[in-house]
Amino acid sequence: IPLSLNCIVVNALLLVPDGKTTWTNNNLSLQVWLMGGFIGGGLMIRISAIQAVGMGCCGAGCCGNRYRMLPSVFSSTFGMLGAIYCQLVSGAGLQIGPKCLINNKWDYHFEETFNNTLWDLCEAPPHMVPWNVMLFSVLVVASSLETVLCGIQLVNVTIGAFCGDCRKKEVGQHGVELGRESTCSWLPP
Repeated sequence: IPLSLNCIVVNALLLVPDGKTTWTNNNLSLQVWLMGGFIGGGLMIRISAIQAVGMGCCGAGCCGNRYRMLPSVFSSTFGMLGAIYCQLVSGAGLQIGPKCLINNKWDYHFEETFNNTLWDLCEAPPHMVPWNVMLFSVLVVASSLETVLCGIQLVNVTIGAFCGDCRKKEVGQHGVELGRESTCSWLPP
């Protein structure tokens, strides 16, 4: 959830370059308006996290536990798609560069934003290129972490959905559990 809040705040900052709303009419890049941080890395991840945390018991026995995992599989997939969307939009924002004013023309003047010798050519908004590079980089890192976390969760719940948590218990004389046998033939006991 902190990563999703981070993405939402960073995307909001992209909408106000130099802390002003003067340039938000038609002078922001397409990648800012696609709101990868707000929609993908923010809302889709938050919905996925709330769904995963809010799962309660919905059935008894093996089948109930396995079916309970199915919505979590969909939720993790939804979150992973959101994180990937944020990565793609932010990566494109880094590659294409910001829309800025040079010689009285608003356009995408930078093919490669990492060539910092040309960044000062941007007349308006001031410091637009470093602003975009920094914020889109934060979005790429945050959404990469979200992708990894959702991927781990997806693998975990998929194994749980197929294998379940039903195990045969053997209890000894003193009520001590002696051993457990997995219901998945390919997992060790």
